[in-house]
Amino acid sequence: MTVKRRNHGRSKKGRGHVKFIRCDNCFRSCPKDKAIKRFNVRNMIEAAAKRDMAEASVYESYDVPKVYYKQQHCIACAIHSRIVRVRSRVNRRNRAPPSRFRKEFKKPTGAPTAAVKASA
Repeated sequence: MTVKRRNHGRSKKGRGHVKFIRCDNCFRSCPKDKAIKRFNVRNMIEAAAKRDMAEASVYESYDVPKVYYKQQHCIACAIHSRIVRVRSRVNRRNRAPPSRFRKEFKKPTGAPTAAVKASA
C-alpha cells in the first residue's frame, strides 16, 4: 500500500494509543501526537497601555511579564489558519525545521542624504 508520509502523519511510533485533545479553534477531537502544537508568546499588556504604565510607574525600567499560551490545532484548522502549509510531494520528504528569520529594524540615518545634497 502506498504511504503518503513516513510517520503516517503522527509521532506515535511504539505506542498503541494516545490521548485525544480538543482543537482550540473548532473543538474537534484529535490525537495529541497528530495535533499541530505552537507556543503563542505575548506581552501581558498591549503597547499603548504599556506606555501609560511606564509613565505612572515608580520604577524606571520594568519588564512586563509575558503570557505563554500553548495552542493545539487539528490539521484542518492549522492549514486553514496558515499555521502549516501544504507542501509538494518532493518537499514533503524534507523533515528539517523551517529556517527562522528575525526582522531587523534599520534606523534611517540623515547623514548620507545630507552629504549627497551638499555635494550637488
